[in-house]
Amino acid sequence: MLSACKKNGVLVTSNGGKPGALTASVTTLPLDKTRLNDTTTVINFSFTAPSYGFAAAVTNTLQIDAAGDNWVNPTSVTLGTKVYSQGYSTNAFNSLLLKLNLVGGVAAQVNVRVAHSVSSAVAPVYSNVVALTVTPYNLASWVYVPGAYEGWSNPGPQEDSLLSATDNGIYTGIINFTAGNNQFLVVPVKGSWANKYATTGSPATGASATYSTEYVTGGGNNFYAPTTAGQYLVTLNVNTNTISIVPADYYSIIGSSTPGANWSTDLFLKFVNDGNNNWVGTFPLLAGQFKVRQDAAWGVSWGIPNSGTAGYGVANTLNDTQNGNINAAAAGNYTVAFSIPPTPFNSAAPVTITYTVTP
Repeated sequence: MLSACKKNGVLVTSNGGKPGALTASVTTLPLDKTRLNDTTTVINFSFTAPSYGFAAAVTNTLQIDAAGDNWVNPTSVTLGTKVYSQGYSTNAFNSLLLKLNLVGGVAAQVNVRVAHSVSSAVAPVYSNVVALTVTPYNLASWVYVPGAYEGWSNPGPQEDSLLSATDNGIYTGIINFTAGNNQFLVVPVKGSWANKYATTGSPATGASATYSTEYVTGGGNNFYAPTTAGQYLVTLNVNTNTISIVPADYYSIIGSSTPGANWSTDLFLKFVNDGNNNWVGTFPLLAGQFKVRQDAAWGVSWGIPNSGTAGYGVANTLNDTQNGNINAAAAGNYTVAFSIPPTPFNSAAPVTITYTVTP
């Protein structure tokens, strides 16, 4: 008699995953800003392939995190299939480090590992951790904000920008949206519409607004600032693809030297997005005196420090306690500038600020 038989498939089982071993070409790396455009590899990470007991399709992700963060917010780079090394030039590695909010010019400890994953349903396994001592450098970058407030000129003399002081993907700036002119977009290259940040969302209502963003070559909806005209802090985060618009404090001068000569007319300063937190204005002033105030009100204002108060005797310093007026000795055009960190609306202001008055 002949009998039939059935052959079962081979049962594939995993050993749980044995991670690869990671090494770095250097463990101490001070980055040199003068090599910004040099494409030479300054650090290389290599690791052996992980083992799962069968031929697995593995996704390998290089993770870099600040020491002490415990891998809560690492910078992650997904590598190609069967790619077991990754090198970086000076600028490329510096950009990854700045996303960790490291301070430029200061040595810091970071940790590096590789995450191996075969499925979203299976917990990843991790290589050994390599500790590095790195010194990044700051590299400021800007994006630009054409909009109705400046006539959609792109570029135009009134077009504002957003600054990422450390090139970490978070851009901020304070923009004065005038009445009825609250629509805008964000472009990476001044004067070009080839690429832009836009949204698929609808106009938000209320005193502030938050949108998800998309980076597109065409289409997309404009962003809308709140309908109430005024100064707003705009924050674009290209890491999380979000943008927020919230009220910002603003500053002006007022006194006997401003028009009307009776301490009744504010001359408003403009935020200059140069990384120095300066507010600047050039005005025709009368011979007289003035002070600087916040939000066109006397709740917070600054003048020349009196004896015994903060900043007394320090050149180019004002305080918001007991103080005197600032002099404009003769009529003429004056440039007034002072530096104050941009802060959320109605937040505590610093006691002292630095300033200059130039005829």
